[in-house]
Amino acid sequence: MLVRLGRPVERRRTALFSLAGDTAAKGGSLPAPALLVVLQPWMPLEPAELEQVVRFVQHGGAVLVAGSGGGITRCAGWRVQPERAIDESVAIRPPRDVGAQHAAPLRLPRAARVLAPRATGGRLERLVKRRGSVPDEPCDSLVAEARDTVIAAVNGRPVVLRLHYPGGGTITLASDAGWFRNQVWRDSDVPYVVLPLLIPVRRGRVVWDEYHQGFGRESSSMAALTWDWLLQSPAGWAILQLVAVGLVWLAVTAVRFGPARSVIERRRRSPLEHLEALAAGLESAADSDTAVQRIVAGLRRRLSRAGQVGGPDLRAWLETLELVTTSPRGRSAVRRLRHLITQRGGEHALAAAQAVEDVWEELRPRKTRDTF
Repeated sequence: MLVRLGRPVERRRTALFSLAGDTAAKGGSLPAPALLVVLQPWMPLEPAELEQVVRFVQHGGAVLVAGSGGGITRCAGWRVQPERAIDESVAIRPPRDVGAQHAAPLRLPRAARVLAPRATGGRLERLVKRRGSVPDEPCDSLVAEARDTVIAAVNGRPVVLRLHYPGGGTITLASDAGWFRNQVWRDSDVPYVVLPLLIPVRRGRVVWDEYHQGFGRESSSMAALTWDWLLQSPAGWAILQLVAVGLVWLAVTAVRFGPARSVIERRRRSPLEHLEALAAGLESAADSDTAVQRIVAGLRRRLSRAGQVGGPDLRAWLETLELVTTSPRGRSAVRRLRHLITQRGGEHALAAAQAVEDVWEELRPRKTRDTF
């Protein structure tokens, strides 16, 4: 919005150690700072930064502060009340000079806090505070010559207060930082009241402090902060040691030492084992006669490939096979096959498979010992 109004704006992400000495920014393309806006930062300002803010105000600069302002509100002699946010809030008295320009009354939200003068404990408190610090506190020289209540609550307590200092400098204090949120600006008439406060009187740029909001360029990254915490804290050392032990354990277990471990032996079925399994399946299907015929035909086909003579009739072929078989075990197996092939009914496929196995063991050629 300020850019549309022709006001130069700077989002400052560096500390305020050189605020009073800044003359121009970005190679002189922007004028010197005229207004510093500090909206309820979670990082307090350093004493050297407060000194720069005081010098900036004494040289005619303007400062707009919301909430505690990182210590600027206290430096100006005021405080927010209550210090902690509560559910209770106070209604706002519309300002007369702004409300007179509008036909309808301004819709302003309730304020969660108000401003109150900071109580001082006299000379003794200052002596205790200055122990171990600089001899001259910069805020002691910041004495306002006039003050204006811009916005007040219905009970008369100031909500937005402007302090005037010698040299033309001003500090505007706003007790409720919620008035500067985008949602509040869209849903209420707060822009009519706050926007004039963001336009500096003298020529210059508006500086928005983002450094103390956690967006500073000088601040370390999350990875660097985490690494520093691991190196400097006892808990971090413990975590690093556990990680080191885990890496060593992974390195040791990744390499195999000693002989290979024995595992379950897995081998494929032999052709005869497949034959017995097939015979058992056909026998369970109540078709033993066909199973015996197929088993004997398979034996004849294998022996024919091995050089044995076979005829078309299985029975005649079995008689010829019995004559050429020399061993008593082979002859007995062939006779069992002749008996089983002529038998009708019953479950004899598995017995035929076992007889074929005996015949094959006796007659198979040595060159094809591992095949069926």
